[in-house]
Amino acid sequence: MLRLVGILVTVMFAIATAVLVWPQFFRLELTFPMAQIVSARGAMAAGFLAVALLAAFLLFARPLRGFAASILVVALVGAGASATIGALRGYGDDTLPAKTDEALRVLSWNTAGAAVSAETIAGVIAQQQIDIVSLPETSEEVGEQIAIRMRDAGRPMWVHHVNIRPDVPDGPQAWQTTILISTELGEYSVIDSSRDGSSNTGEVPSAVAMPVDGSGPTIVAVHAVAPREDAMAQWQSDLEWIADQCPKGEFILAGDFNATLDHMASFGVDGGAMGRCVDAAATTGNGMVGTWPAKLPRLVGAPIDHIMSSPSWVATGSAVLADAGGSDHRAIVAQLEPARG
Repeated sequence: MLRLVGILVTVMFAIATAVLVWPQFFRLELTFPMAQIVSARGAMAAGFLAVALLAAFLLFARPLRGFAASILVVALVGAGASATIGALRGYGDDTLPAKTDEALRVLSWNTAGAAVSAETIAGVIAQQQIDIVSLPETSEEVGEQIAIRMRDAGRPMWVHHVNIRPDVPDGPQAWQTTILISTELGEYSVIDSSRDGSSNTGEVPSAVAMPVDGSGPTIVAVHAVAPREDAMAQWQSDLEWIADQCPKGEFILAGDFNATLDHMASFGVDGGAMGRCVDAAATTGNGMVGTWPAKLPRLVGAPIDHIMSSPSWVATGSAVLADAGGSDHRAIVAQLEPARG
């Protein structure tokens, strides 16, 4: 009887391991609670190793040896598969190449409202030679303060802003998203459907800024709702909307997607992660570096903040900044170069 129970538990554990390692195969990556579990692959791999260690100790108990050996093998396979996926996406490479004349540097930083000062953000923009800044949960006032500092530093930037509930005075800054764009890229304008919410993410706003003269990439500052149990349908809708923002053409997406590459498995087109857009961190060795929550080690957290670009741009480097500046999100920087040929 105990042997049959052991076999049943082992089979169930093997099935659970397969689902956890690759939920996309079972089409469960967007369901609760699988979406929450798979968001932190580093922690999941550590969990498999903990189970393997426990099983190794149980090998010393003769009656449990067969069961323990089976669990040990499955746990090691789960940990190994998770580690392999992580290696393909990258465990961290913060070396940015020298900035060329044609390159664009993009910064994405969910500032958690007023948790990060305008002075701190402006300092990062100047130090990293940033051209495009996506700031979910950042007010227009903070954006203007940043722009003043950048103007005084000789690197002026346009400020664009969306507030999903402008009728509510002093509403939460999660209802706001701010974009800063270097004046060297020309004049941009946020499209009306972003401002009035007729085409946007649902509970928290994104912003689509297009070049006024039609020359240059469309820039989408992304903010999707978090996949809370009561917001799963809205979260999926937000991801669908984000993927739709990268059709054929020249696009750059940056912001808090509240989703990892695992969650995006069904939203890519022609090799893209979201629509036709490719994830900069995953192609430059940082796809497994967690951006949230910032208080956790980098390889334990969830990589939910992204910078993506259409095939007309190629990521040549990225970095997840160690200092979160008081936010619960780490900032991410990527260098994009025009695609050749």
